[in-house]
Amino acid sequence: MQKDDKPQRPDPVIAILGSDLGRWQLMVCLWIFLSKFPTGWVQISMTFLSAAVKVTCKDGSGGNVTDICEANCKEYEYDRSTFEQTVIMEWDLVCDREWLDKLGQTLVMLGIMLGNMIMGLLADKWGRRPMFVFSCVLQLIAGCLVSASPWLWFFLLMRFLDGYATGGTMSTGFTIIMEIVGKSKRELMAVLYQIPFNLGHATLPVFSYFLRHWRWYHFGFSSFSVLYIVYFWVLQVKSPRWLVTTGRIDRAVVLLEKGAKFNNQPTDKIRQDLEAAQKITQASSTSQKGNLGDLFKHAYLCQKTIAMAFNWLVVCMVYYGISKYISALTGNIFINNFIAAMLGVPGTCLCVPATKYMGRRITLFISNLTSGVSLTLLAFGSGFSGPIQVSLATIGLFGASVTFSNVYLYAGELFPTVVRPTGVGVCSFVGRVGSMLAPWIEGLKTKHIWMPPAIFGGFALAAAASVFLMPETRGYPLPETIEDGNTFGRKSRQE
Repeated sequence: MQKDDKPQRPDPVIAILGSDLGRWQLMVCLWIFLSKFPTGWVQISMTFLSAAVKVTCKDGSGGNVTDICEANCKEYEYDRSTFEQTVIMEWDLVCDREWLDKLGQTLVMLGIMLGNMIMGLLADKWGRRPMFVFSCVLQLIAGCLVSASPWLWFFLLMRFLDGYATGGTMSTGFTIIMEIVGKSKRELMAVLYQIPFNLGHATLPVFSYFLRHWRWYHFGFSSFSVLYIVYFWVLQVKSPRWLVTTGRIDRAVVLLEKGAKFNNQPTDKIRQDLEAAQKITQASSTSQKGNLGDLFKHAYLCQKTIAMAFNWLVVCMVYYGISKYISALTGNIFINNFIAAMLGVPGTCLCVPATKYMGRRITLFISNLTSGVSLTLLAFGSGFSGPIQVSLATIGLFGASVTFSNVYLYAGELFPTVVRPTGVGVCSFVGRVGSMLAPWIEGLKTKHIWMPPAIFGGFALAAAASVFLMPETRGYPLPETIEDGNTFGRKSRQE
């Protein structure tokens, strides 16, 4: 890998801990990885909360009308052979009330978007640990209240808060990991951080299979958040880097002494090293800062920002949309979803060697192309058998799982240091817009079953084409200034 010519000042936190990923950092990361399971549960749970169900008019009040929505039904009768009760059955979310089902998923994604932003800002002000704990507590309370919701409006409100809390655990947990792991291991941990999400997605069919009533199903996975509150007091999950940068040297010394001892490192010079590092940081605090406008002022940087944000939009749209769409295909709803979700694990793992040896850009192109081709074939392969249709949808989801892991890494390397958090934040924001659109696009299956995969496939193919608007970042030093960001990708590797 090509090195930057500028001398790099040693990272004081990593120097004290003695390794980019020592035993202490690994233990903290594994605990935080556990908090990623609910992100899969909360975001994908609507697959079974509002699973497609056959509906007829109760007592034959609709006559012989084929389309139930054209019948003047006074009451509805639901097929309960697969599920005892779903949200659709609970509040008759069919026909002119069907949009309320889509609204429920959109509110979850809106909550995650706001939780990511707001809790991230509060974590910068008040610390990572208290915001992480607060998010865990809110996730437990809101998730359990969803299960006990007596009214639809209360259900929607609690789902929004559940999403907000989930967004908070995502942003604060990921920040802690990135702040305690050294730079040589950050790429690996950023990708592996997605695996608990895949496993959370994969366990949802298990919850749903044994808990066929939506209230018990939602309570089943929501109650697990109790564990994340308990273990927090057992393991002091704090960010020593945040403590140092905010002047809390005494608390940072205590925390790093524990970490250094666990890593079998000396502890006698910790305070001296931290105070020296703080003086250097304060002396260099006049370095140039960037802002949101800088991402769009310069033509080439603007081009890269738009292309990367579009890829985030598409992968969120495709992943969450196809996750729900698979339930409408023939076959066993539990097996279909379990297999599709489990393939996300090797998809995430594959991203590690693929991005290392093929590069970020080619990997992103191939994964988007895989999703686009398989979903396009699904859309126009009406004559395919049920297993082939499920296989094509699963391949599309597999491609999206590779893309998901890659865009986190790629975006972090693409933007210059002075606006890197802002750039990644913009991409994440646009991605959540895609996830909010996903249920509405997936809902078009009631008009024509081929429409959702056609739209998702078309967007994935467009995302594959847009990849070539961005440069490869593997093997290049990270851009630092706005000028670097605007020229990065135009120069040759030698330059």
